[in-house]
Amino acid sequence: MFKRGFARLACATLAMSLAVMTAAYADEKTGKPKEAAPQVDLAPNANSAVLLDADTGTVLYEKNANQKQPPASITKIMTMVLIMEALDQGKIKLDEKVRTSEYAASMGGSQIFLEPGEEMTVEEMLKGIALASGNDASVAMAEKIGGSEENFVAMMNAKAKELGMDNTHFVNVNGLPADNHYTSAYDIALMSRELLKHEEITKYTGLYQDYLRKDTEKPFWLVNTNKLVRFYPGADGLKTGYTSEAKFCLSATAKRDNFRVIAVVLGEPNTKTRNAEVTKMFDYAFSQYTSHPIFKTGDVIGTVRVEKGEQPEVQITAKHQYSVLLKKGDAGADIRHVLQLEPNLKAPIEVGQPLGKLVVYKGDQIVGEFPIESPVQVNKAGWWKLLKRTSLKLFMAD
Repeated sequence: MFKRGFARLACATLAMSLAVMTAAYADEKTGKPKEAAPQVDLAPNANSAVLLDADTGTVLYEKNANQKQPPASITKIMTMVLIMEALDQGKIKLDEKVRTSEYAASMGGSQIFLEPGEEMTVEEMLKGIALASGNDASVAMAEKIGGSEENFVAMMNAKAKELGMDNTHFVNVNGLPADNHYTSAYDIALMSRELLKHEEITKYTGLYQDYLRKDTEKPFWLVNTNKLVRFYPGADGLKTGYTSEAKFCLSATAKRDNFRVIAVVLGEPNTKTRNAEVTKMFDYAFSQYTSHPIFKTGDVIGTVRVEKGEQPEVQITAKHQYSVLLKKGDAGADIRHVLQLEPNLKAPIEVGQPLGKLVVYKGDQIVGEFPIESPVQVNKAGWWKLLKRTSLKLFMAD
């Protein structure tokens, strides 16, 4: 009887232990396994914090990650995401002039002191947002791309939904205090990761200083509000924030070799503590982990055959770096990848249409999966082109 009771107690204890272990290694949003958080609190003074591997999205450390909080000027990360997308889509150009409305010029807080009717290029406005956190520049760009700030805010919220930012709602483009304007540390990490897919953004966020109106009577000196870009090796972004309600906030990124991480802290008591705790998070990531690259940006991943398409084949190239996260000391020699494509792909195919996935293995274990999308539109070929193609195949066969 005693043995039977003891066995039941042992089984129950084991089950509880496994449940705790599973919870510790499960992602709050997806339920999928993730890296265990460190024992030590890396950001004891922050209200919430997240440390994220930029390539894989793996959470390395978190604290109140999904708690809704005012983000202050970190809001502008999403503003920059939509600016970079508009550049990629050809809707705007870096050298294109942007006119400042009276409303944009009226913004308080951090600004580059735009005057009503003043024109600057998209690139100058982007510098004003990335370095000086210009509220006026943010609204001017919102009006340029969206037609109005209200339309642009709707675009921001739509993008947030697309990225799975479940604890986010934007009311304005610059983070000035407003009711119902909130996000979370994890959601900020998600939009930071999205912004970093536009690799050229660090050309601006990584600058320590620059000038606007340099060749005029009123030159304006820009100094990056994120001092880590100067003092932490490899730091090149992204955005600071402060209001009396939000306190001191930062979404920072740093890269060493092929390994890029994102550190987010919200509600810090002052800039010194904020920077010190982000530095501690960076040090933890770079000392404990490494990134094993699979493909670099622009590398050819493979070729996809498209039945009845104007183009019979589509070459797939890496839009950004594909890598897997490894603990320091893990051997990377047994890392391999397999391109798994959808069978019998037929035209028409739209840009961004899913074509399959890149699966990465460490031995027999799957350690990463990356979606593969069509980089181009493939229209259906006309009957004459298909006839000539079939005839050519028959001729070649003979």
